Amino acid sequence: MALDAPSPARSPWWTPTIHADRRPFLLIRNRITRAVRESFEAEGFIEVEGAALQVSPGNEAHLHAFATTLLSLTGEPDQTYYLHTSPEFACKKLLAAGEDKIFDFARVWRNRERGPLHHPEFVMLEWYRTDAPYQTLMDDCARLLALAAETAGTRAFSFRGMTCDPFATPERLSVAEAFERHAGVDLLASLGPGGETDREALAAAATAAGIRVAADDSWADIFSKVIVDKVEPKLGAGRATLLCEYPVAEAALARPKPGDPRVAERFELYACGVELANAFGELTDPAEQRRRFVAEMDEKQRIYGERYPIDEDFLAALEIMPEASGCALGFDRLVMLAAGASRVDQVMWVPVA
Repeated sequence: MALDAPSPARSPWWTPTIHADRRPFLLIRNRITRAVRESFEAEGFIEVEGAALQVSPGNEAHLHAFATTLLSLTGEPDQTYYLHTSPEFACKKLLAAGEDKIFDFARVWRNRERGPLHHPEFVMLEWYRTDAPYQTLMDDCARLLALAAETAGTRAFSFRGMTCDPFATPERLSVAEAFERHAGVDLLASLGPGGETDREALAAAATAAGIRVAADDSWADIFSKVIVDKVEPKLGAGRATLLCEYPVAEAALARPKPGDPRVAERFELYACGVELANAFGELTDPAEQRRRFVAEMDEKQRIYGERYPIDEDFLAALEIMPEASGCALGFDRLVMLAAGASRVDQVMWVPVA
Protein backbone atom coordinates (compact mmCIF):
# COMPACT_ATOMS: atom_id res chain seq x y z
CA MET A 1 0.00 0.00 0.00
CA ALA A 2 1.17 3.53 -0.70
CA LEU A 3 1.90 5.51 2.44
CA ASP A 4 0.52 8.95 3.11
CA ALA A 5 2.64 12.04 2.58
CA PRO A 6 4.27 13.55 5.68
CA SER A 7 1.92 15.87 7.53
CA PRO A 8 2.76 19.56 7.94
CA ALA A 9 4.15 20.77 11.25
CA ARG A 10 1.39 21.53 13.75
CA SER A 11 1.15 22.72 17.34
CA PRO A 12 1.40 19.95 19.97
CA TRP A 13 -1.74 17.93 20.58
CA TRP A 14 -1.66 18.94 24.27
CA THR A 15 -2.13 22.63 23.49
CA PRO A 16 -5.39 23.47 25.33
CA THR A 17 -7.12 24.95 22.29
CA ILE A 18 -6.18 21.96 20.10
CA HIS A 19 -7.22 19.50 22.80
CA ALA A 20 -10.57 21.30 23.07
CA ASP A 21 -11.09 20.79 19.33
CA ARG A 22 -10.12 17.11 19.55
CA ARG A 23 -12.02 16.27 22.73
CA PRO A 24 -15.44 15.63 21.12
CA PHE A 25 -13.79 13.03 18.85
CA LEU A 26 -12.10 11.42 21.85
CA LEU A 27 -15.35 11.12 23.79
CA ILE A 28 -16.95 9.48 20.76
CA ARG A 29 -14.01 7.07 20.70
CA ASN A 30 -14.71 6.11 24.32
CA ARG A 31 -18.38 5.51 23.57
CA ILE A 32 -17.61 3.36 20.53
CA THR A 33 -15.00 1.37 22.46
CA ARG A 34 -17.53 0.64 25.18
CA ALA A 35 -20.26 -0.26 22.68
CA VAL A 36 -18.01 -2.62 20.71
CA ARG A 37 -16.79 -4.33 23.86
CA GLU A 38 -20.34 -4.84 25.10
CA SER A 39 -21.44 -6.13 21.69
CA PHE A 40 -18.74 -8.78 21.54
CA GLU A 41 -19.34 -9.85 25.12
CA ALA A 42 -23.08 -10.15 24.44
CA GLU A 43 -22.19 -12.58 21.62
CA GLY A 44 -20.19 -14.77 23.99
CA PHE A 45 -16.71 -13.52 23.11
CA ILE A 46 -13.91 -13.37 25.67
CA GLU A 47 -11.59 -10.36 25.67
CA VAL A 48 -7.90 -11.31 25.64
CA GLU A 49 -4.61 -9.41 25.68
CA GLY A 50 -1.72 -10.52 23.49
CA ALA A 51 1.82 -9.66 24.62
CA ALA A 52 3.28 -6.73 22.71
CA LEU A 53 6.81 -8.17 22.61
CA GLN A 54 7.17 -11.10 20.23
CA VAL A 55 10.04 -13.12 18.75
CA SER A 56 8.64 -12.25 15.30
CA PRO A 57 6.56 -9.19 14.41
CA GLY A 58 4.91 -11.06 11.54
CA ASN A 59 6.24 -12.20 8.20
CA GLU A 60 4.70 -9.89 5.62
CA ALA A 61 7.10 -8.37 3.13
CA HIS A 62 5.92 -4.78 3.41
CA LEU A 63 5.38 -4.51 7.16
CA HIS A 64 8.16 -2.86 9.17
CA ALA A 65 8.56 -3.40 12.90
CA PHE A 66 10.20 -1.74 15.89
CA ALA A 67 12.94 -3.91 17.39
CA THR A 68 14.41 -4.01 20.87
CA THR A 69 16.97 -6.13 22.69
CA LEU A 70 16.17 -8.30 25.68
CA LEU A 71 19.03 -8.22 28.17
CA SER A 72 20.05 -11.06 30.44
CA LEU A 73 20.13 -10.63 34.22
CA THR A 74 23.78 -9.64 33.87
CA GLY A 75 22.97 -6.96 31.31
CA GLU A 76 24.29 -8.84 28.30
CA PRO A 77 22.31 -8.81 25.01
CA ASP A 78 20.22 -11.97 24.99
CA GLN A 79 17.62 -11.89 22.21
CA THR A 80 15.98 -9.50 19.77
CA TYR A 81 12.29 -8.92 20.33
CA TYR A 82 9.82 -6.92 18.25
CA LEU A 83 6.77 -4.85 19.07
CA HIS A 84 4.03 -6.78 17.34
CA THR A 85 2.40 -5.41 14.20
CA SER A 86 -0.71 -7.45 15.02
CA PRO A 87 -1.84 -9.73 17.88
CA GLU A 88 -2.58 -12.44 15.33
CA PHE A 89 0.06 -14.98 16.33
CA ALA A 90 -0.82 -14.64 20.02
CA CYS A 91 -4.55 -14.96 19.36
CA LYS A 92 -4.10 -18.08 17.25
CA LYS A 93 -2.02 -19.67 20.01
CA LEU A 94 -4.97 -19.02 22.32
CA LEU A 95 -7.26 -20.79 19.82
CA ALA A 96 -4.85 -23.73 19.90
CA ALA A 97 -5.04 -23.61 23.70
CA GLY A 98 -8.81 -24.07 23.59
CA GLU A 99 -10.45 -20.64 23.34
CA ASP A 100 -13.12 -20.44 20.67
CA LYS A 101 -14.46 -16.84 20.46
CA ILE A 102 -12.00 -14.11 21.39
CA PHE A 103 -11.34 -10.43 20.72
CA ASP A 104 -8.44 -8.12 21.50
CA PHE A 105 -8.28 -4.32 21.55
CA ALA A 106 -4.58 -4.53 20.78
CA ARG A 107 -2.16 -1.64 20.74
CA VAL A 108 0.20 -2.37 17.84
CA TRP A 109 3.21 -0.74 16.21
CA ARG A 110 4.31 -0.36 12.59
CA ASN A 111 7.39 1.48 11.46
CA ARG A 112 7.68 3.63 8.31
CA GLU A 113 3.97 4.55 8.51
CA ARG A 114 2.64 8.03 9.24
CA GLY A 115 -0.03 10.22 7.67
CA PRO A 116 -3.77 10.92 7.77
CA LEU A 117 -4.56 7.17 7.73
CA HIS A 118 -1.35 5.80 9.28
CA HIS A 119 0.31 6.15 12.68
CA PRO A 120 3.33 4.39 14.20
CA GLU A 121 1.21 3.21 17.16
CA PHE A 122 -2.47 2.44 16.83
CA VAL A 123 -5.25 0.11 17.98
CA MET A 124 -6.11 -3.03 16.08
CA LEU A 125 -9.38 -4.69 17.00
CA GLU A 126 -9.00 -8.39 16.22
CA TRP A 127 -11.51 -11.16 16.73
CA TYR A 128 -11.58 -14.88 15.98
CA ARG A 129 -14.28 -17.52 15.69
CA THR A 130 -13.49 -21.23 15.61
CA ASP A 131 -15.56 -23.51 13.38
CA ALA A 132 -17.11 -20.53 11.60
CA PRO A 133 -16.91 -19.68 7.88
CA TYR A 134 -15.16 -16.47 7.05
CA GLN A 135 -18.38 -15.10 5.59
CA THR A 136 -19.56 -14.80 9.21
CA LEU A 137 -16.91 -12.12 9.67
CA MET A 138 -18.48 -10.14 6.84
CA ASP A 139 -21.65 -9.98 8.90
CA ASP A 140 -19.59 -8.96 11.94
CA CYS A 141 -18.03 -6.10 9.96
CA ALA A 142 -21.42 -4.84 8.78
CA ARG A 143 -22.66 -4.93 12.36
CA LEU A 144 -19.65 -2.96 13.63
CA LEU A 145 -20.07 -0.26 10.98
CA ALA A 146 -23.67 0.29 12.00
CA LEU A 147 -22.83 0.13 15.70
CA ALA A 148 -20.08 2.74 15.38
CA ALA A 149 -22.31 5.08 13.38
CA GLU A 150 -25.25 4.68 15.75
CA THR A 151 -23.06 5.27 18.79
CA ALA A 152 -21.51 8.37 17.22
CA GLY A 153 -24.92 9.68 16.21
CA THR A 154 -24.24 9.85 12.48
CA ARG A 155 -26.16 8.55 9.47
CA ALA A 156 -23.29 8.67 6.98
CA PHE A 157 -19.52 8.44 6.81
CA SER A 158 -17.69 11.07 4.73
CA PHE A 159 -14.03 11.25 3.77
CA ARG A 160 -12.21 13.08 1.00
CA GLY A 161 -15.37 13.81 -0.94
CA MET A 162 -16.83 10.29 -0.66
CA THR A 163 -19.82 9.26 1.40
CA CYS A 164 -20.93 5.87 2.66
CA ASP A 165 -24.08 4.64 4.36
CA PRO A 166 -22.86 2.52 7.31
CA PHE A 167 -26.31 1.01 7.76
CA ALA A 168 -26.60 -0.30 4.20
CA THR A 169 -25.75 -3.92 3.42
CA PRO A 170 -22.14 -3.92 2.18
CA GLU A 171 -21.40 -4.81 -1.43
CA ARG A 172 -19.50 -8.09 -1.87
CA LEU A 173 -17.02 -7.83 -4.73
CA SER A 174 -14.26 -10.25 -5.69
CA VAL A 175 -10.81 -8.85 -6.42
CA ALA A 176 -11.06 -10.20 -9.97
CA GLU A 177 -14.40 -8.42 -10.47
CA ALA A 178 -12.93 -5.20 -9.04
CA PHE A 179 -9.92 -5.37 -11.36
CA GLU A 180 -12.20 -5.82 -14.35
CA ARG A 181 -14.69 -3.15 -13.31
CA HIS A 182 -12.31 -0.41 -12.18
CA ALA A 183 -9.14 -1.09 -14.18
CA GLY A 184 -10.18 -3.22 -17.15
CA VAL A 185 -7.63 -5.84 -16.07
CA ASP A 186 -8.25 -9.59 -16.30
CA LEU A 187 -6.55 -10.64 -13.07
CA LEU A 188 -7.35 -14.34 -13.34
CA ALA A 189 -5.51 -14.52 -16.66
CA SER A 190 -2.29 -13.95 -14.70
CA LEU A 191 -2.96 -16.84 -12.30
CA GLY A 192 -2.23 -20.51 -12.85
CA PRO A 193 -4.57 -23.30 -11.69
CA GLY A 194 -2.87 -23.47 -8.29
CA GLY A 195 -2.47 -19.74 -7.87
CA GLU A 196 0.91 -19.49 -9.63
CA THR A 197 1.52 -15.95 -10.86
CA ASP A 198 2.36 -14.85 -14.41
CA ARG A 199 4.22 -11.56 -14.14
CA GLU A 200 4.24 -10.82 -17.87
CA ALA A 201 0.50 -11.36 -18.29
CA LEU A 202 -0.32 -8.95 -15.48
CA ALA A 203 2.29 -6.44 -16.64
CA ALA A 204 0.78 -6.32 -20.13
CA ALA A 205 -2.76 -5.87 -18.79
CA ALA A 206 -1.70 -3.20 -16.28
CA THR A 207 0.24 -1.28 -18.93
CA ALA A 208 -2.81 -1.30 -21.19
CA ALA A 209 -4.80 0.13 -18.27
CA GLY A 210 -2.38 3.06 -17.96
CA ILE A 211 -0.35 1.73 -15.03
CA ARG A 212 3.38 2.45 -15.21
CA VAL A 213 5.21 -0.85 -14.83
CA ALA A 214 8.94 -0.84 -14.09
CA ALA A 215 11.27 -3.51 -15.44
CA ASP A 216 12.04 -4.78 -11.94
CA ASP A 217 8.44 -4.81 -10.71
CA SER A 218 7.36 -8.24 -9.52
CA TRP A 219 3.85 -9.63 -10.00
CA ALA A 220 3.08 -8.51 -6.44
CA ASP A 221 4.35 -4.99 -7.16
CA ILE A 222 2.10 -4.70 -10.21
CA PHE A 223 -0.88 -6.11 -8.32
CA SER A 224 -0.36 -3.49 -5.62
CA LYS A 225 -0.14 -0.66 -8.17
CA VAL A 226 -3.45 -1.65 -9.75
CA ILE A 227 -5.13 -1.93 -6.35
CA VAL A 228 -3.83 1.42 -5.09
CA ASP A 229 -4.21 3.44 -8.30
CA LYS A 230 -7.37 2.05 -9.85
CA VAL A 231 -9.37 0.00 -7.36
CA GLU A 232 -9.15 1.27 -3.78
CA PRO A 233 -10.25 4.86 -4.56
CA LYS A 234 -13.56 3.49 -5.91
CA LEU A 235 -14.43 1.17 -3.01
CA GLY A 236 -16.95 1.94 -0.30
CA ALA A 237 -18.79 4.66 -2.22
CA GLY A 238 -22.46 4.87 -1.23
CA ARG A 239 -22.16 1.73 0.87
CA ALA A 240 -19.29 -0.31 2.27
CA THR A 241 -17.43 -2.79 0.06
CA LEU A 242 -16.23 -6.24 1.07
CA LEU A 243 -13.40 -6.96 -1.36
CA CYS A 244 -12.96 -10.73 -1.29
CA GLU A 245 -11.22 -13.72 -2.88
CA TYR A 246 -7.68 -12.36 -3.04
CA PRO A 247 -5.14 -14.33 -5.08
CA VAL A 248 -3.41 -16.86 -2.82
CA ALA A 249 -0.13 -15.05 -3.49
CA GLU A 250 -1.63 -12.03 -1.68
CA ALA A 251 -3.02 -13.95 1.29
CA ALA A 252 -0.12 -15.44 3.21
CA LEU A 253 -2.19 -16.40 6.26
CA ALA A 254 -5.43 -17.47 4.55
CA ARG A 255 -6.59 -20.87 3.32
CA PRO A 256 -7.44 -21.41 -0.37
CA LYS A 257 -11.06 -21.09 -1.41
CA PRO A 258 -12.70 -24.53 -1.74
CA GLY A 259 -13.14 -25.30 -5.42
CA ASP A 260 -10.80 -22.56 -6.65
CA PRO A 261 -7.22 -22.79 -5.33
CA ARG A 262 -6.23 -19.70 -7.35
CA VAL A 263 -7.81 -17.47 -4.72
CA ALA A 264 -8.00 -17.43 -0.94
CA GLU A 265 -10.57 -16.87 1.77
CA ARG A 266 -9.51 -13.30 2.39
CA PHE A 267 -11.53 -10.09 2.32
CA GLU A 268 -10.95 -6.45 3.13
CA LEU A 269 -13.60 -3.96 4.26
CA TYR A 270 -13.67 -0.49 2.69
CA ALA A 271 -15.72 2.62 3.41
CA CYS A 272 -15.16 5.94 1.57
CA GLY A 273 -12.06 4.48 -0.08
CA VAL A 274 -10.55 3.72 3.36
CA GLU A 275 -9.42 0.19 4.15
CA LEU A 276 -10.90 -0.67 7.54
CA ALA A 277 -10.47 -4.42 8.03
CA ASN A 278 -8.64 -7.48 6.76
CA ALA A 279 -10.08 -10.96 7.36
CA PHE A 280 -9.15 -14.57 6.67
CA GLY A 281 -10.41 -18.07 6.71
CA GLU A 282 -7.31 -19.06 8.64
CA LEU A 283 -4.63 -21.32 7.20
CA THR A 284 -3.86 -24.18 9.63
CA ASP A 285 -1.30 -26.15 7.60
CA PRO A 286 2.07 -25.45 9.28
CA ALA A 287 4.15 -26.71 6.35
CA GLU A 288 2.31 -24.49 3.87
CA GLN A 289 2.44 -21.59 6.33
CA ARG A 290 6.21 -21.97 6.63
CA ARG A 291 6.58 -22.00 2.85
CA ARG A 292 4.59 -18.78 2.56
CA PHE A 293 6.51 -17.08 5.35
CA VAL A 294 9.82 -17.93 3.70
CA ALA A 295 8.54 -16.59 0.37
CA GLU A 296 7.41 -13.35 2.04
CA MET A 297 10.77 -12.92 3.77
CA ASP A 298 12.62 -13.61 0.52
CA GLU A 299 10.60 -10.79 -1.03
CA LYS A 300 11.35 -8.53 1.94
CA GLN A 301 15.05 -9.31 1.57
CA ARG A 302 14.88 -8.49 -2.15
CA ILE A 303 13.17 -5.14 -1.64
CA TYR A 304 14.39 -3.89 1.74
CA GLY A 305 17.50 -5.94 2.45
CA GLU A 306 16.18 -7.40 5.70
CA ARG A 307 14.07 -10.27 7.01
CA TYR A 308 12.35 -11.19 10.26
CA PRO A 309 12.60 -14.52 12.08
CA ILE A 310 9.82 -17.09 11.90
CA ASP A 311 7.94 -17.79 15.11
CA GLU A 312 8.48 -21.54 15.45
CA ASP A 313 6.15 -21.62 18.45
CA PHE A 314 3.38 -20.25 16.25
CA LEU A 315 3.92 -22.94 13.60
CA ALA A 316 3.82 -25.59 16.33
CA ALA A 317 0.51 -24.17 17.58
CA LEU A 318 -0.98 -24.47 14.09
CA GLU A 319 -0.60 -28.24 14.41
CA ILE A 320 -3.46 -28.31 16.92
CA MET A 321 -5.31 -25.09 16.11
CA PRO A 322 -8.93 -25.76 15.06
CA GLU A 323 -10.47 -24.40 11.88
CA ALA A 324 -11.16 -20.70 12.44
CA SER A 325 -11.78 -17.34 10.86
CA GLY A 326 -10.31 -14.07 12.06
CA CYS A 327 -10.53 -10.36 11.33
CA ALA A 328 -8.29 -7.35 12.07
CA LEU A 329 -9.98 -3.94 12.03
CA GLY A 330 -8.21 -0.59 12.26
CA PHE A 331 -10.16 0.80 15.19
CA ASP A 332 -8.81 4.35 14.90
CA ARG A 333 -9.91 4.53 11.26
CA LEU A 334 -13.40 3.33 12.15
CA VAL A 335 -13.68 5.98 14.87
CA MET A 336 -12.30 8.62 12.50
CA LEU A 337 -15.06 7.95 9.97
CA ALA A 338 -17.80 7.68 12.59
CA ALA A 339 -16.73 10.87 14.36
CA GLY A 340 -16.21 12.87 11.17
CA ALA A 341 -12.48 13.47 11.76
CA SER A 342 -10.03 13.88 8.91
CA ARG A 343 -6.97 12.16 10.44
CA VAL A 344 -6.54 9.14 12.68
CA ASP A 345 -4.40 11.10 15.15
CA GLN A 346 -7.41 13.34 15.84
CA VAL A 347 -9.16 10.39 17.51
CA MET A 348 -6.16 9.21 19.56
CA TRP A 349 -5.99 10.45 23.15
CA VAL A 350 -2.18 10.66 23.02
CA PRO A 351 -0.67 10.53 19.52
CA VAL A 352 2.99 9.72 19.03
CA ALA A 353 4.80 13.07 19.19
